[in-house]
This record gives sequence, C-alpha cells and structure tokens, in this order.
Amino acid sequence: MLMDTRQLAAFCAVVERKSFSQAAERLGVTQPAVSLQIRSLEQRLGRQLLDRSGRRVEPTEAGRRLYASAQRVLAAEEHLLEELDADDEGAITGTLELGASTGPGGTVVPLLLCEFQEHHPDVRVRLTVSDTQTVVDRVAERELELGIVGAGRRHRGVAFEPFFRDEVVLVCPSGHRFAGKTISLDDLKGEKLIVMQEGAGVRQVIEDELRKAGMRLRDLDVRLELGLQESVRSAVLAGHGVAFISRLAIEADLAAGRIATARVRGLDPVREIFLARASGRSETRAARAFVAFAQGRLPA
Repeated sequence: MLMDTRQLAAFCAVVERKSFSQAAERLGVTQPAVSLQIRSLEQRLGRQLLDRSGRRVEPTEAGRRLYASAQRVLAAEEHLLEELDADDEGAITGTLELGASTGPGGTVVPLLLCEFQEHHPDVRVRLTVSDTQTVVDRVAERELELGIVGAGRRHRGVAFEPFFRDEVVLVCPSGHRFAGKTISLDDLKGEKLIVMQEGAGVRQVIEDELRKAGMRLRDLDVRLELGLQESVRSAVLAGHGVAFISRLAIEADLAAGRIATARVRGLDPVREIFLARASGRSETRAARAFVAFAQGRLPA
C-alpha cells in the first residue's frame, strides 16, 4: 500500500502538537486541511488513529505504532529530496533547525552557525536557545534535528556524542574577596550562591561535582534561583552573590575586568558539551556538513 506523505506529515504534526490548530500553523495550512488529511488516512488504513475526546488530541494504540514508522518515512523523504536538490558541484541546501543550551547557545554556537551559513549560503539556519532538558525533549520529538547541550542526559530516543569541552567556573564581582583565589567548600558555604534553574546543564555538572565531594547543593547558602545563564550572570555583575557558570558565557566580562573567577578546592567542573540526535533519524546533508564544519573549529 502506497502512503501519502502529506497525510503522514499532518498526522505526525497533530501527534507532536496535540492540537489540530497548532499542527496547521506548523505546516502552514488551514485546520480543515489537516482534518481532511487525517480523516483520509484513517479511512485508508481502516482504523482510528487519534483520540479526539479529551482536551488534547492523543494517538490511539494504532496511532502510536504508526507514528514511529511515519517518522522514519518522512525522514527518508527529506533526506532524498535534499540529495536530489544538490547541484552538480554538491551545493548544500535546505533548512537546518537545531537547539542549544544557554552556555554554548549564547556564545560559541551562534558564531559557528554564522560562519557555516557564509560557507553554505543556500542553507537557512534556525537556532533555538533554551535549557538542556527542553532542547533534548524537542530533539526527541523531532522538532529539532540537532541539539548542542551541556549534559548528556539519558533520554529514550536520543543519542548523545561528545562535541567539545567547556570549563565551569565560580564567578564573582571583580572586587569580591574570592576574586582570583582558591577557596574551600567551607568558604563557599558562607557566601550567598546564585544558581540556575532545574534542567540547566551547568547546574547538573555542579550537583555531580558536589556529590563526589560528599555534599549537596542544599548544604550551600542558595538563596536565589534565577532561571538561565544570562540572568545569573547579570545578578553576579550587579553584586548580588556568586555563581557557577560556563566560562564561555563570561569571556568578554573577564577580558573587560567586570567579573572575576575563583577555584573551589575539591571541585573540577569541566563538562563535555554533547551533540544530541534523535535515534534512527536520517540526517540531512546540511546537518552532516555543520557537524563536520564545527568539529574542525572546536577544541576536542
């Protein structure tokens, strides 16, 4: 039985967005058009694929089985079309959609993408910056082709591989008593600590390092949890406490003398930045080209 990939694309969009209207918006068509595609697919297969009775649209058991196979079909079609679109010189075309956590996503990755796009002007690049967990979830849902994140969390359906290394440092205002020094964990206990939200890769790295040293984050004087990296950086610059942060995020501040670092004895928070991909997804030429491009410029 030949399958209409437009129907499969509409079905997958509804499953992922749990809404006919949001699926239509994502596909750039009308909601009635999406409804018609789903009804036609259900009639063709002779079974109900979506449960429309609740507040959100959910796949039936048959729908869940179809979704996994439909993703592979659509990925293969996308890969084939991109291969066919390449000109005789092997020009790379298409759209590269990727996500990055706030450390690499605020510094290294945007610059890499700008350089990559200049080398491949026919590629359209879309970067989403969020916390690690959100990026990984969106890769798993195949909303993003690649994720660049600061922690290789276990996630069914997502494969991780090392991409490059990043140092996590304790930062403080330049005039702070910790500036440029090596301090103990007891010293750190006596200072107001600003942390990132749950789900941030830097926070996970620090929690792991503290655990190795026989401590927990709750043993420190954590009074402020301020979301992601940029908000924490701003609070430190304003003198409201100290924080652990990616060195990549504060290179300009360090060079300008606006901020200083300190080493905490017993902690060695160097983290691996990981590349996240949906397991079994056929990679586009644009994604393969970007990974190769980045690996030629990043520290191993």
